[in-house]
Amino acid sequence: MLNQFSRTELLFGAKAMDKLKKSRVAVFGIGGVGGYTVEALARSGVGALDIIDDDKVCVTNINRQIYATLETVGQYKVDVATKRIHDINPEAKVTSYKVFYTPETANQFDFTEYDYIVDAIDTVTGKIALVVNAESAGTPIISSMGAGNKLDPTAFEVADIYKTSVCPLARVMRYELKRRGIKKLKVVYSKEMPITPVDDMKISCRTGCVCPPGTERRCTERRQVPGSTAFVPSVAGLIIAGEVIKDIIVRP
Repeated sequence: MLNQFSRTELLFGAKAMDKLKKSRVAVFGIGGVGGYTVEALARSGVGALDIIDDDKVCVTNINRQIYATLETVGQYKVDVATKRIHDINPEAKVTSYKVFYTPETANQFDFTEYDYIVDAIDTVTGKIALVVNAESAGTPIISSMGAGNKLDPTAFEVADIYKTSVCPLARVMRYELKRRGIKKLKVVYSKEMPITPVDDMKISCRTGCVCPPGTERRCTERRQVPGSTAFVPSVAGLIIAGEVIKDIIVRP
């Protein structure tokens, strides 16, 4: 019988679709990268999605984040995402957390419950905690490296963290994971050298912050507010989703 996943089943087959339906994937961070990952996983028939993000939609998210529109500004991203997932697949089980993942909040999650974990957050301490906890649980994880301040969506590659180059975030992650005895990590990273954003205070969050009321973590707290586009983070997110789906399907 025809359904919203019929065209996918033509390529994957019924057995693979059943596997996806029975899978549970956790996506930590649903911004420019993670939002598109969630979108593709939902449209591919993944049956259970855990989405973790404490942020609200900001008007400056609209240029690159799939859940950001003028209508959703001020709403929690996980609330907007939950509705959209159910609009795609009413049968999907969505568990949302308004949580900023850090070593201090890690105890809220049991990684053994997941079939796959996506790291799409942007803090090194949080990323390391995700990788270490996934390793301890024996759960596959894929991690997004830097997608800001870049213009070339064709420069992304999938690799082990220890085979990456150019990306400053990947360099830090290599060092920190080696110190912790982590021997491998699948990542999506870009070989494009980051661009230095224009230092124009007229369009800078530093002088004109528009974060919605109640936002706990403001981008003005960063050393540098990154520039971004619609076509770079989205590509990284879709690549990640493809890797997750492929790995779930081929696993025994």
